[in-house]
Amino acid sequence: MSTWLLPESLADVLPAEARRIEELRRVLLDLYRTYGYELVAPPLVEYLDSLLSSGSSDLALRTCKLVDQLSGRSLGVRADMTPQVSRIDAHLLNREGVTRLCYCGSVLHARPAGLLSDRELLQIGVELFGHAGHEADIEIIELALESMGRAGLAEARVDLNHPGVARAILDADPALAQVGETVFELLSVKDRPALEGLQQRWPEVQSTTVDALVALVSLYGGADVVDRARRELPALPAIAAALDSLETLMRALPGHAFSVDLADLGGAYGYHSAAVFSIYAQGWHEAVVRGGRYDGMGREFGRARPATGFSLDLRKLSSGLPPAPLASAIRAPWSSDPALLQMLRALRDSGEIVIQMLPGQSQRLDEFHVDREVALEEGKWLVREIH
Repeated sequence: MSTWLLPESLADVLPAEARRIEELRRVLLDLYRTYGYELVAPPLVEYLDSLLSSGSSDLALRTCKLVDQLSGRSLGVRADMTPQVSRIDAHLLNREGVTRLCYCGSVLHARPAGLLSDRELLQIGVELFGHAGHEADIEIIELALESMGRAGLAEARVDLNHPGVARAILDADPALAQVGETVFELLSVKDRPALEGLQQRWPEVQSTTVDALVALVSLYGGADVVDRARRELPALPAIAAALDSLETLMRALPGHAFSVDLADLGGAYGYHSAAVFSIYAQGWHEAVVRGGRYDGMGREFGRARPATGFSLDLRKLSSGLPPAPLASAIRAPWSSDPALLQMLRALRDSGEIVIQMLPGQSQRLDEFHVDREVALEEGKWLVREIH
């Protein structure tokens, strides 16, 4: 095998794309700072029990594992930064009241999340700890939408769900108490035949439970889905509270395009605790942003705190944007003339890109458009247009 081949679902990022990803990172982190979010940088590798404290089996399957040569304990390469940020809030900062944190770093998946997914992501996100009210969820969704606007995405659509709806149905039927995550996976892929056949696998399952789960598969569409759910689902207090929560979020964010999909649960059974959302946009085959409420994750670190947030992959975000324009640059000859060197320093200090040509060498540039050059005219160094 050639030494330059990369493992499956891993890829290099070349100059023009790498520059745009870095510019997106700077724009978004600066945006989050204006909202009062403080930047943290957790380590790439941690003890496995800390990384997997959320209890999500999906996260466990995506986490690469190794043995620490110093301690002999099991380590994990992070597949998601949210548990790490939760640990920082609960154990290291240990603040009272609201804490806003943001982050950006690489994460590695042991297996790709989908057919077109990469295993290495550059994850950026924000987490808000310490407030259980809808106000925190509203701020998070607003900030996620503004992030899309800053990145240049037009007509982003927010898809809402609440795992409490499906969880209430499962909790009302003791026969499904131990297989909730399996049922959640069937709901996420809208496997109606498998849901209709639940009683064949587990005869103790109530027929009303099967009917309610099958109804969930068709409960997707516009905001009117909430009203349909009230009519078609069991009249359980937990379901009513979850649907009320979704209505509150949509009313608080007028002017945005919302959809509701009560079966799109992903790994929410072991991770999120209340309203969750995804943001979709033209040009991406899957959600660009995912987020939601995950109260209590910090319990493993000593403090169970209300928490909500979102994250996205900058590499995926960049891949769907139009090609980045080339940056204007100036070409300069190689010379040790003090006057030239002083001029080049002044140009760079003013923000210009100046590329000196090495003797006898040509070069190809992917990021820059050389539209000017430095030339010596009548004993003076001048910048002139290239025609």
